[in-house]
Amino acid sequence: MLVVDGSYGEGGGQILRLSVALSALTKTPIRVKNIRVKRRTPGLRPQHIAAINSVKELTNAEVEGLDLGSSEVIFRPGRIGGGELRFDVGTAGSVTLVLQACCLPAMFAEEKVRLRIKGGTDVPYSPPWDYFANVFIPLLSKMGARVSAGVERRGYFPKGGGEVRVEIEPVETLKPLRIVQAREFQFEGKINISDSLPFDIAERIGKSASQTVLRSKMKTPEIEMESGKSFSPGCGVVLWAKSNEAILGSSALGEKRLPAKRVGYLAGKDLLEEIDAGATVDVHAFDQLLPYMALAAREGASEVLIRDWTAHAKTIQRLIKKFMRVDFLTKKVNSRLEVVIK
Repeated sequence: MLVVDGSYGEGGGQILRLSVALSALTKTPIRVKNIRVKRRTPGLRPQHIAAINSVKELTNAEVEGLDLGSSEVIFRPGRIGGGELRFDVGTAGSVTLVLQACCLPAMFAEEKVRLRIKGGTDVPYSPPWDYFANVFIPLLSKMGARVSAGVERRGYFPKGGGEVRVEIEPVETLKPLRIVQAREFQFEGKINISDSLPFDIAERIGKSASQTVLRSKMKTPEIEMESGKSFSPGCGVVLWAKSNEAILGSSALGEKRLPAKRVGYLAGKDLLEEIDAGATVDVHAFDQLLPYMALAAREGASEVLIRDWTAHAKTIQRLIKKFMRVDFLTKKVNSRLEVVIK
């Protein structure tokens, strides 16, 4: 049984989620210890339990220690079946973080996987729904993945209650991701806001985001605005830039005492930093794509340009090497890093 120290690096929930996903894929029983011991509320939280449960149900696994606050989990995976699965985080815990755990093994299931997940769609410390749908999924599709997704209701902090649906068609293999050049960008974006808030907040976010992007003489982004019912008030913006094969994304969430103008500015600024660095994949997408590119190494080398290795990505890299033989090669090229995974 492989032992994983959950306190390594940032010591967050990502180690646990990815360990379980890789366990399912490689049929490797694991024991994850010291789960989130560095956090203010250590051990398993509801969203971590939901994530492990999603992989448990998908893979007919045996699990020990799946209790609130538990600092150790044993996971023994079975076959990756598929079918229709429903999960409720029960809080504003992130649905996209649950998907980080179950999407990876679901791609190699015996049949199509249909997921319905309730929880937070646009909450702090996690990829917003529109980033998942408009940046991450399109990048996965370049690797041969077949994923479709939609949101039924937005879920904001603290009550959550959002609901999403995701369908994943099984594949035999993933293709390497090779994006080594980005030319002229086309900008798009989406702003979501609960109908309990004044709509002009969304308009001010959009105006600020557009003005920030235009300052570097880029084209005016086409930003869609969506208002809908939710159990808690909230709003957020996701921007993305497309150029031939490259897709770069950024996001910002509305917060109390954070002006709408500042929300739009932060999303625009982050996107421009990726473009100015000459990246072809933004740092957040790179974190999430690492295990997929490692799997694709069976078919050939992936090659992308990134702004920098984050601490998160370094933790993921180390974890992947516990489960499979793969090389990560990095070379400095002007203001960016060229990363080859083979």
